Amino acid sequence: MASSEVVIAGIGQTDVGEHYTLSLRDLAIMALEAAIQDAGGLRPDILFIGNMLAPVTSHQAHLGALIADYGGLESIEASTIEAGGASGGAALRMGYMAVKSGQAQVALVLGVEKVTDQLGPDAETAQMLGEDSDYEAVQGVTPNAQAALLMRRYLHEYKVDHENFAGFPITAHLNALTNPHAMYHSPLSLDVYRKADPVSDPLTMYDIAPVADGAAALILTQLDNLPAHFTHPVVSITGSSLVTDRLAIHDRVDPLAFEAARKSVERACRQAGILPGDVDLFELYDSYSIYAALAIEAAGFAKRGEGWKLAQDSKVSRDGELPIATYGGLKARGNPGGATGIYQAVEATLQLRSHAGVNQVPDARRALVQCLSGPASSAVTHVLEVL
Repeated sequence: MASSEVVIAGIGQTDVGEHYTLSLRDLAIMALEAAIQDAGGLRPDILFIGNMLAPVTSHQAHLGALIADYGGLESIEASTIEAGGASGGAALRMGYMAVKSGQAQVALVLGVEKVTDQLGPDAETAQMLGEDSDYEAVQGVTPNAQAALLMRRYLHEYKVDHENFAGFPITAHLNALTNPHAMYHSPLSLDVYRKADPVSDPLTMYDIAPVADGAAALILTQLDNLPAHFTHPVVSITGSSLVTDRLAIHDRVDPLAFEAARKSVERACRQAGILPGDVDLFELYDSYSIYAALAIEAAGFAKRGEGWKLAQDSKVSRDGELPIATYGGLKARGNPGGATGIYQAVEATLQLRSHAGVNQVPDARRALVQCLSGPASSAVTHVLEVL
């Protein structure tokens, strides 16, 4: 492996939940310090922060200076990366490129979100910031309504019943049972899924990931920069891609074709020299059950209109053909907005290090990690491999 390869030296994460007694900076520093410690004390010379909502929910912009200050990283280069719900994935790509190019020796990539600083209608309004303001948000089209429209179209076009999507949240909740950082630790049955009341028809509460607070962090460096006392299995980022689509779904030729998600998988896998089928797990963006199915189809793991079948047949369980949401995914771990993409990478790293405990995917050597913003308006995909 060439020394210029980008490796993940350290990981850190907080619990995902409603942290009313902690501030945005508190959460960020907890994850930051954990990642530096896990990396054997490696100190970053650049910091990228994935965040979507802080200027609105926490009334705080300029997160680079704030977190560098409170994290004891004096004079470091630091900036915030925003790409809607894919902000964490985009920040990871920025860190990857900085280290890969040699512009940085050690990069700290941090995702943080504090959504509970706003409650009620203000919180829902904030979630609409990633949409087309003039043609979607101002008309009252919430993220839930967007996903509901796509699910309704999917059910109609492919003649599928709503309960066929139950396998996604059932799998997520089962995997979250043994994730100490997850928001939910309760199983979900098919009967309970069937009986749930609609939130935005046909979506029910079990099709929607809960928005929550949290922070996660990664330390990236090149192989030659790892400290001599580094003892973790070495996980490398071998593929990285960010692709955008038309922002408003009504401007797309086929709203059910997550084109940005498809292209980002193709480009990341091409860079890594693999095919999607070569991965051992897929940490996908299951903010909605319908998005999980569409992401699976976009990645080429199922034909159009058949993504739901993998979950129905238990093929996405931890010991199945394509394990997904191995720590509960967005649905049961929780969806901390701009931090979600970093949580996904942390969880994939734990799998590849064989440090996942009871959540371990057997013989995991390669992972596909994909972070989306809304209905794949932005898609960031990374390929992680253990050396």
